[in-house]
Amino acid sequence: MTNPSIDQAGGIKQSQRPIEFLLFVLLAFLTLLTPFAATSFGAASISSADVFYVLSHKLLGIGESLGVRERIIWELRLPRVLLAFIAGAGLSIAGSVLQTVTRNPLADPYLFGISSGASFGAVVALTFFSQSMLWLSLPVGAFIGASLSVVMVLSLCGRNLSTQVERMLLSGVAISFMFGAMASLMLYFSSPQAAASVLFWTLGSFAKASWHGLWLPAAIVLIATLIILLNKRQIVAMRAGDETAHTLGVNVGHLRLYMLLLCSLITAILVANCGGIGFIGLMVPHTVRLLFPGRYPLLLTALLGGLFMVWVDVLARTVLSYQELPVGIITSVMGSIFFLFILGSRSARRI
Repeated sequence: MTNPSIDQAGGIKQSQRPIEFLLFVLLAFLTLLTPFAATSFGAASISSADVFYVLSHKLLGIGESLGVRERIIWELRLPRVLLAFIAGAGLSIAGSVLQTVTRNPLADPYLFGISSGASFGAVVALTFFSQSMLWLSLPVGAFIGASLSVVMVLSLCGRNLSTQVERMLLSGVAISFMFGAMASLMLYFSSPQAAASVLFWTLGSFAKASWHGLWLPAAIVLIATLIILLNKRQIVAMRAGDETAHTLGVNVGHLRLYMLLLCSLITAILVANCGGIGFIGLMVPHTVRLLFPGRYPLLLTALLGGLFMVWVDVLARTVLSYQELPVGIITSVMGSIFFLFILGSRSARRI
């Protein structure tokens, strides 16, 4: 006798679906409240009511200007909160897709070498191109570097990626060190101004967020998410293995390369705008899988990643008085602990 709580098509408990919907509604509600709450944190004392008043004045033309407080909210903090949300959502989606199409639970844009390749491409653009051309050369250089790292990892791992988990991880780490060394070499011969700019990409920060700089990462992350959702069935089929996906009519090689390049594009555009921020693509997808085993809730992953990144940025702005910690330092500390936890759990299952 079959268990009625089990979905015969996919083996998923039906009781998980209303819970998933409720969690999605909760995260969507928190997403609407977060800009008001997160924007109020900082060196200047600003309340959530001030944020609401400024948004009403800017968007609806209601009320009068708050002067300096309005400039702080509208020109500095609100773009920063939105960029942090976009970065967290994009990196989480990229990590989830990487882990699925490579069947590597440790895959992440940072550990996979994509972030280092994108950072190296950004360093090349900063070194050789003028400021007037950075709006184009920076994302293009970051994408070329990220794509190059993907090609190198795939060439080192061979065809059967599903059995090359440890080799893929080691290849990504080695390529990260290689690109990091090349970036350091370019730094050595560059001017002090270029060195200061490169330090921004190394540590990761949302301090340079602006309204005109939001449209490109927002558009890339949104379009990439829609493409991934359109290919969701094929991506989920790859979780069962290459042979199973192939029998279901999936062109495994083509889809894997397509998704890897798409993740490279997401990572590159985010690195070009906020630097290298590691381990978000590792922590958030695993957290979602712990909450919903067997499912592939991509939108929940995006919302949770965006909210997590916003509040990590709030922590970076408030943990020290009149100072700001780079976001990449905080995520690296949290991610390294999470990474060791995953390695420990994998080792325990093998015993």
